[in-house]
Amino acid sequence: MRPELPALPGLISAAEVAATAASVAALQEPDGALPWAQGQHTDVWNHVEAAMALLVGGEVEAAHRAYDWCLETQRPDGSWPMTFLGGRVDDPVAETNMSAYLAVGVWHHWLVRRDESFVRRTWPAVRAALDFVVGLQVPFGGIAWARDAEGRVDDSALLAGSSSIYQALRAGLAIAALLEEPQPDWALACGRLGHALRRHRDLFLDKSAYSMDWYYPVLGGAVRGPDARALLASRWHDFVVPGLGIRCVDTNPWVTGAETCELALALDAVGDQDRARTLVHEMQHLRGEDGSYWTGYVYPDQAIWPEEHTTYTSAAVLLAVDALSRTTPGSDIFRGSTLPDDVPVTGLQCGCVRSGARGQVS
Repeated sequence: MRPELPALPGLISAAEVAATAASVAALQEPDGALPWAQGQHTDVWNHVEAAMALLVGGEVEAAHRAYDWCLETQRPDGSWPMTFLGGRVDDPVAETNMSAYLAVGVWHHWLVRRDESFVRRTWPAVRAALDFVVGLQVPFGGIAWARDAEGRVDDSALLAGSSSIYQALRAGLAIAALLEEPQPDWALACGRLGHALRRHRDLFLDKSAYSMDWYYPVLGGAVRGPDARALLASRWHDFVVPGLGIRCVDTNPWVTGAETCELALALDAVGDQDRARTLVHEMQHLRGEDGSYWTGYVYPDQAIWPEEHTTYTSAAVLLAVDALSRTTPGSDIFRGSTLPDDVPVTGLQCGCVRSGARGQVS
């Protein structure tokens, strides 16, 4: 039986959601990989995001093939290469954020399908991936962004990437609780990371020109409540272009669909559904005739750029529509009410939280 598809009446219909999911599935390669666009590379983060979107968009078989690809391409240390191209490793660097994201996809699958056999089958890969990620936590609590092919670690911590890892660690802890396999090291790492994301964002590598660094601490769940609303208000006028979406970079007159929908998801997570829905509505100018989405739009030139339909943009649209419509149980994945909201904040080097304190997410 085909699952109910999300829709936002007056904005995007269930049939249009199905067309968008089908456009993503049409780009799936024979081995199950979901590349950025036709002929482009695949990375595991965007691949998992696309698999989540396929699941809510009714392309269940394609989603399962995508998760099989994750299991088949994971390396023994729990990581994945940065990128694949044409079925081969394109860049061997192991990026922590990308490796962590499988946990979010598996928890999302559980929320949607309640298939314990799937969770158990993917659990060894989730466990290995998060063990790899936690092993690269740096002293102030952030997560080092990558390890190169020679084993050298770049201990610079990226704010957006670490924010996504925070969500992944909470998803991993939820899976561990479901399977009754506690992972105390993940909980400790999650507590330290959450504290850094709330109180020490200045210690992360400065990528503040990018909109992702602005909203990702909210999207990943580390910042909630009044602090989240204040953070989103702080740079609203730097990035939001009324009627079109949001800029990817604050210096460039280029709005991008994926970032616009991610900001909508962050707004939804803090209860601002009206502005979230407006953003999803305003970025529909990027929709193609077959339901796929262009990456972005240079508004002074009134030009689509680059001229490519990207799976990650379509995926962000579908996840935002599901979140705002509350259609599937997976629509909660970014609001996070099914994830652990109390992790230990201990072992800090900053001295601003006493050892053993608990860190509330909201």
